[in-house]
Amino acid sequence: MPVYNLKINGITKQVDIDATTPVLWVLREHLHLVGTKYGCGVAQCGACTILVDNNAVRSCMLPVSAVSQKSITTIEGLSERGDHPVQKAWLDIDVAQCGYCQTGQIMSAVALLKKNPNPTDSEIETSMNGNICRCGTYLRIKEAIKKAAAEM
Repeated sequence: MPVYNLKINGITKQVDIDATTPVLWVLREHLHLVGTKYGCGVAQCGACTILVDNNAVRSCMLPVSAVSQKSITTIEGLSERGDHPVQKAWLDIDVAQCGYCQTGQIMSAVALLKKNPNPTDSEIETSMNGNICRCGTYLRIKEAIKKAAAEM
């Protein structure tokens, strides 16, 4: 099997794994970074969202071979103490209900704010459209993104 040197959360990790293995399973099963969640397995719900070169991507369908020369950020890499402005806004606004989708939601919000530090409501809705929240906390998600934008 090929060996991949992956830059994850600023640290290079080496994995010896099949090239087609989804990044989600590399993170969870091989590197024990379990903040990234398995949701649907077909890149439709957004629970598995990570940042690859600061772009929000679904890790459940992304083969490890596609990220060997890229910078990966997981929810664990946003902040050592969980005090990234988006994470703080999530807590301040009390976004989560069940919480399962929230790491993917947060990672998508971070990607949006890196590209657009002052998004409109419409831009937030468009950017977050691919992240499903079964609890329906979309209004609080939008409010938290606006709060984080103001603090960043």
